[in-house]
Amino acid sequence: MTDAFRAGYVALVGRPNAGKSTLLNRLLGAKLAITSDKPQTTRNRIAGVHTTEAYQAVLVDTPGIHEAWTELNRSMVQVAHQVLDEVDVVALLVDVTTLAKRAADGVEILDPELEGICAVVQASGKPTILVANKMDVVPKHLVLPIIERFTARLPLVAAVPLSALTGDNLAAFEEEVARALPAHPPLFPPDEWTQVTERFLVAEIVREKIFHLTKAEIPYSTTVEVLTFDESERESKNLVKIHATVIVERPSQKGIVIGKKGEMLKRIGTLARKELMGLLECRVHLELFVKVEKDWTKTKRGLRKVGFEPG
Repeated sequence: MTDAFRAGYVALVGRPNAGKSTLLNRLLGAKLAITSDKPQTTRNRIAGVHTTEAYQAVLVDTPGIHEAWTELNRSMVQVAHQVLDEVDVVALLVDVTTLAKRAADGVEILDPELEGICAVVQASGKPTILVANKMDVVPKHLVLPIIERFTARLPLVAAVPLSALTGDNLAAFEEEVARALPAHPPLFPPDEWTQVTERFLVAEIVREKIFHLTKAEIPYSTTVEVLTFDESERESKNLVKIHATVIVERPSQKGIVIGKKGEMLKRIGTLARKELMGLLECRVHLELFVKVEKDWTKTKRGLRKVGFEPG
C-alpha cells in the first residue's frame, strides 16, 4: 500500500437485469450476489470488497431502478436511490442488447425509464462511469452510438464496453474505477471480501434456487428467513445446521413451492445445500419450511413482519 493508494465506495446502478450482480461476482472472483434471468432479483444493497495493490473498491450492488408497483418494489428502488448519496463513484450499467436494437431502428435510445435513471445519477453529482454491458452478444459498431448517446446526456468520467459474463475488457473498467476513486487508505483489511453475513448469504442462495426452479409470480412473492444457524459442531464435526423458512403470500403459492409429495422443496434444498457446502467450506444440514404471510410484499407492515425494513 503506497501513498498513492485509492479507496472508496462504488455503486453499481441501472435497470433490473443490466448485469450488476454478475459484474460484482466477476470482480470479486466469488459469488456474493445471486443472479437469474428474471429481473428484480436483487432486493437489498449488497457490498463486496475488491482489493488490489493500487486500490480498494467497496462495490455496492443495488436493486434495479424500475417502476414500483408494490411496497416491496418501492423499498427496493428507495435503496438504490439512497446508495447514491453514500458512495464516491457511480457505475451505470446498461444492457446493450436491448439498446442496440433501438439504435438500429432509429429509435431514441433513452426511453423514459432510462432518462429517469440518468436524471437520478446526474443529481447525485458523483463521478460516473458508463458500463456498456453484454458486448459479447452485440457487434462493437452497434455499441458506439449507445456510448455516444449517454456521453451526450451525462458528464461521464469514462465509458467502458465490457462483458460481465465473460470478463472481456474487465481490466479497462478496473482502471477507470481506480482513477475515479479518491486517494485514501484501505477501508477494510485486504483479505475481507464482503460486508454481508453468512446467514444473509444462506437466505439469498435459497431464494436464488426458487428463482431458477419456479415460474410466474412465485419468485417475486417469496422471501427466505434463516431461523437458526447452528455452528456448534463446525469445528468438531465440520458441520453447520441451518433451519430456514420460505415465506409466500398465498396458500396456492405454498403448494407450488412444496410441490407434489414435497419434490419441489426437496430440489430447492438439494441445490442450495450443494452450493452452501462450497461457500461455508463444511458439511451442511439444511431444513426448509414454507409458510404463508398474506400479501407481505404489498404493505410496509408485511415487509417488517418478514424482516425486510421498508425504505
